[in-house]
Amino acid sequence: MTQHSTITWEALPAVVTSYLTAHRAGDVARAIGTFAADAAVTDEGQTVHGRDAIETWLSDAGSEYTYTTEFTGATATGPAQFDVVQRLEGNFPGGVADLHYRFTLDGDAISRLVIEP
Repeated sequence: MTQHSTITWEALPAVVTSYLTAHRAGDVARAIGTFAADAAVTDEGQTVHGRDAIETWLSDAGSEYTYTTEFTGATATGPAQFDVVQRLEGNFPGGVADLHYRFTLDGDAISRLVIEP
């Protein structure tokens, strides 16, 4: 059985908070710098691989909507795995959504990110 521990924003690895802060600010250049060269991102059931594809995804993701994000909690699910819950509020269908950003790290880089409800 895996032990999960609740952690604060301040206790998250710097690469995770750097990505989330850059993504919130729309800073694609800073956000892409947090990923490993061979990283993969899954969002809305679609997976992209590599920094070039992730950069395109970052530039396009959610661009048709205006929304805010708020950190609501995080859990360490393994030595290099973190589940961060963000509340999105905006002009998308439903208006409010709690999304899990499930990070897998490889050293100081994100090797995998899965975004899902």
